[in-house]
Amino acid sequence: MWLGPFLIAVVMIFTVSMAWTGFIGAPWVPTSRKMVHKMLRMAEVGPGDVVYDLGCGDGRLIITAARTYGARAVGIEIDPLRYLWCQIMISMFGLRDSVRILYGNIFSKDLREADVVTCYLMQDTNNKLERKLNRELRPGTRVVSNTFTFGGMHRVRKDGDAMLYLANFSTISH
Repeated sequence: MWLGPFLIAVVMIFTVSMAWTGFIGAPWVPTSRKMVHKMLRMAEVGPGDVVYDLGCGDGRLIITAARTYGARAVGIEIDPLRYLWCQIMISMFGLRDSVRILYGNIFSKDLREADVVTCYLMQDTNNKLERKLNRELRPGTRVVSNTFTFGGMHRVRKDGDAMLYLANFSTISH
């Protein structure tokens, strides 16, 4: 008898979790594993790099960056359910030494440590984010955005099918 209300509550929590992040920056739309690898290869991620994934969702990009490419990775996630999921996945894969998740809004987190920043956000969010990236990232930091652009950044490479952009902050004109 309690199963019906429990399932309704779970569905409601999941629905609210999915919807409200869209108002803040972007709804959660998982990046395919193929696209994750494409983004990380495009940024030339390797051992010693620190990769930040803004709105890391289920953590697949940061986990892949650490496991496959040898990078240290930091995910930022505002959704509490996905934040907890990431914590579980990091523990299951034994990646506590190389991957961490920050809970909160990407606009309130310090990105200066990043060598590579990845994101799959909405265009309005990228437009706002660009100012923050210009303020905080060092010259030479690579930024890969899935689908949506950064208008003031010099595009270094593009994959026409995937709409990936790589921007190098040393080439940005202010």
